[in-house]
Amino acid sequence: MPTLEDVRDEYEFLDADDRYRLLIDLGRQLEPMPAALKTDATLVRGCSASVWVYPTRREDGTLHFLADSNAAITKGIIALVLLAVQDRAPGEILATDIDASLEPFDLRRQLSSNRTQGIPNMIGLIRETAGRYVAEA
Repeated sequence: MPTLEDVRDEYEFLDADDRYRLLIDLGRQLEPMPAALKTDATLVRGCSASVWVYPTRREDGTLHFLADSNAAITKGIIALVLLAVQDRAPGEILATDIDASLEPFDLRRQLSSNRTQGIPNMIGLIRETAGRYVAEA
């Protein structure tokens, strides 16, 4: 996966249709999520499309998220969110302003509200997960 900064640099120069294609391509690059992990427990509430997020903790203490959606554009949005937090320590994730990281993409203006309504819930779930691991330390 590219870095969030690389994607942002490319995104800035694209027209609306190419931005959609870029998001779809990012979604295709997500690590496959096994079907067995797509359960009610991993389902993100409040999304118009189905979105699943499954956190794992690596041996080095960083968090790695598997995620998927049944909608191509939504998978791309998931990929953007994960680029901001993937494989980082829980404390670092909590210190990251994910909303600010996504701000340059202006998703709320570029996409319909149906496509973006679940973003806060997904970010909340990621932050909640990181918070649990910080509290355990």
